[in-house]
Amino acid sequence: MRAAVMYGAGDVRIEDRPDPKIQQPSDAVVRVVLSCVCGSDLWPYKSMPATGTGRPMGHEFLGVVEETGSGVSGIRAGDLVVAPFTYCDNTCDFCRKGLHSSCRHGGRYGLDGVDGGQGEAVRVPHADGTLVKLPVGADSALLPSLLALSDVMGTGHHGAVTARVGNGDRVLVIGDGAVGLCAVIAAKRRGAEQIVLMGRHTARTDLGRAFGATDVVAERGDEGIARVRDLTGGHGVDKVIEAVGARQALDAAFGTVIDGGIISRLGVPQYEEGPVGPSMIMKNITLTGGVSPARAYIEELMPDVLDGAIEPGRVFDQTFTLAQTPDAYQAMTDRRVLKALITL
Repeated sequence: MRAAVMYGAGDVRIEDRPDPKIQQPSDAVVRVVLSCVCGSDLWPYKSMPATGTGRPMGHEFLGVVEETGSGVSGIRAGDLVVAPFTYCDNTCDFCRKGLHSSCRHGGRYGLDGVDGGQGEAVRVPHADGTLVKLPVGADSALLPSLLALSDVMGTGHHGAVTARVGNGDRVLVIGDGAVGLCAVIAAKRRGAEQIVLMGRHTARTDLGRAFGATDVVAERGDEGIARVRDLTGGHGVDKVIEAVGARQALDAAFGTVIDGGIISRLGVPQYEEGPVGPSMIMKNITLTGGVSPARAYIEELMPDVLDGAIEPGRVFDQTFTLAQTPDAYQAMTDRRVLKALITL
């Protein structure tokens, strides 16, 4: 099969790899229909040391089940399924608590002999626990939004859940990337009254307004903090969803949240230290967030996708073939594309 493999910073290649085969009774082989490039894929694309072996890439995909192991009973060949961005057994103590990203028997695609999602097929471990059957056909117009449930929509939703966004809240979403825009969807879905989106790219913030943002702040630093406070009557916001991972974004979160407020971090931190000293403790600020347990949210969010209440698939603003995947990485790095959809 053909698949995307990263050999170092800026070096993504499409190459022939062995076809996936069932290795354990709990495995399934999925023939990929749609995949995509994630913002988190760009970190190694910018910084990965050169290697002679390469790393299969991609962790968001949906496709058709081609084969199942003898221990798989919940899905069968021919089913259209979506895969959350980590695989899991859905039965361990962490999974039962809704923390599938910490599954005791789970893992990540592209590592430990498991295929990446940016390829023609994937061996999925723990298929019964991981894969979710989709009640649509492979030609459905809803496929991009259903693919978004594998990661980006579930991650935005995780921000709203961990920040405990509720009716009447004033919410700041920092970051106009795909995760930030999906966090806007999630905040609106949970009843936020005011949603301020902090971002500088007009096409993206316009989409954020379409998703439910009531205000947009293009300024950064102290100027951005002052603008958010001005928009909230000088008070600040009840909840912050930080979807960037930069220290400046965290500083903006602390600078805009009210006493007793909640900050949820979704962006992978690109810093080691932050403002967690006396100023935080005196204000009773809750700092939460983390990696989304996407598998926990798929069934909750899917009905809203199916009835058109939410359209997270709109974050995919350009489509590439598998052969064009290296171009998709560069286009996203250059900010010419918000989120690249890969068709197979």
